[in-house]
Formats: sequence, structure tokens, C-alpha cells
Amino acid sequence: MTVHASHPDIIKRLKRAAGHLKSTIQMLEDEKACLDIVQQMHAVEKAITNAKRTLIHDHLDHCLENVIRADHDESEHSLSEFKEITKYL
Repeated sequence: MTVHASHPDIIKRLKRAAGHLKSTIQMLEDEKACLDIVQQMHAVEKAITNAKRTLIHDHLDHCLENVIRADHDESEHSLSEFKEITKYL
């Protein structure tokens, strides 16, 4: 498996999401205001969504590049993978 250039950024985003999630759980345990909790949950959601989008776009860039360069059998596999991953956009 190849590590893509975007992976360090994705890791940062996911760590940020983990921090927001930990804060959200603590806020619930501490019975903080619902508005504050929802704002934290929104931050978790956005961080994960952005990480996912970055990963998918990076993968698609590499996948499409491989399809162009690949032989027929590899192209079929890459095209199938491309179709599968786009479900998560």
C-alpha cells in the first residue's frame, strides 16, 4: 500500500475530530448546554467529512491516473474501485 501525500493532513483532521469527540463526551457527562454540545458534534462531523473528502479525492486522482496507464484487466479493477468509492462522496 502506498502512502499518499494527503495522508498526514488526513491524520491531523482525524486527530482533531477525536479531540472534538472527546470534548463532546465530556460535555455530555458534565451536563453542559445542549447548544454547546451540538456545536461540538458539528465540529466532529465536519472534521470527519473533510478528512473523508480529502482521502476520496486523493484516491480518485491516483485511481484515474492508474486507469490511464494500466492494461485492460487492471483498468477494469480500477474502474470498479472508482465506482465503489464514489458511493461515499
